[in-house]
Amino acid sequence: MTNILKIAAVAASLAFLGVAPALADGDAAAGKAAFNQCKACHQVGPEAKNGVGPTLNGIVGRKAGEAAGYNYSDANKASGITWDEANLKEYLTDPKAKVPGTKMIFPGIKREKQLEDLIAYLKEIKADGSGV
Repeated sequence: MTNILKIAAVAASLAFLGVAPALADGDAAAGKAAFNQCKACHQVGPEAKNGVGPTLNGIVGRKAGEAAGYNYSDANKASGITWDEANLKEYLTDPKAKVPGTKMIFPGIKREKQLEDLIAYLKEIKADGSGV
């Protein structure tokens, strides 16, 4: 069996079992540049403050609707989401599809590599804003 056929067989087996592949590792430095499109509404870092959107310090692992002092939509607060890589990827691709009723007006990121890089960057930012 050639390597390509072996890889295809493993992928098909995983798909059959319902095992999703892990999000590929992104480039946090490139993600920092990708974050520029988020800055109109969101801040990160030790001095970050809520604006049009909540601060994103410590977003990975945080429950949706729980950034202190931010007035979230009812849909976001009731979503039950904990922001992990998979949920962030879905949300950042199409926020209104992931959380119908969200007040986030961002249309989403469609380029896979840009998503991976942005999520890698967000993963580095601690709740206190360090890691920026």
